[in-house]
Amino acid sequence: MAKRIENNPDLLAKSRIFVVKAHGSQKYGDKPYIDHLESVVEILKPYGIQAQILGYLHDVVEDTTIGLDDIREEFGDFITMAVSLLSDEPGKNRKQRKERTYKKLATVTADLELVLIVKVADRLANVRTCIDFDKKKLLKMYRDEQSVFRTSAYRPALCDELWSELDLLLNQNQS
Repeated sequence: MAKRIENNPDLLAKSRIFVVKAHGSQKYGDKPYIDHLESVVEILKPYGIQAQILGYLHDVVEDTTIGLDDIREEFGDFITMAVSLLSDEPGKNRKQRKERTYKKLATVTADLELVLIVKVADRLANVRTCIDFDKKKLLKMYRDEQSVFRTSAYRPALCDELWSELDLLLNQNQS
């Protein structure tokens, strides 16, 4: 197994530049895609630079033309394995993709548990955005997925405060 990278501020800056270029003019709702990535990275600050790097890179393989070989070339084996775990598995629809992805997440252990923190930070950022912009349909989708998502990605004491906020937001905003 590849070892985690050292906390390297230069690599964090490099990852931001990399995703700005990769996501290009993509939007997250009406905003530039980097806004979503910055939201995730902000949530991840208490978890260190490695988590923040993954926060920037978490969608790049599934949402751009960047492949895992590109990630390996720029960021090494550990980041590549982590991004692979963060990326949705192929499937004919969201339900199938998520089922396959959650199954993969359920097997994550050791140093790669960092991806589980990134995954919940991404979900939390998505839910916050749904609430801020009154996206009831998307919020309901996240609420409906929460049980299976939690079963696959939750590990006791890994990032309980993120899970607590996510659960609270999903439970408070039921319509």
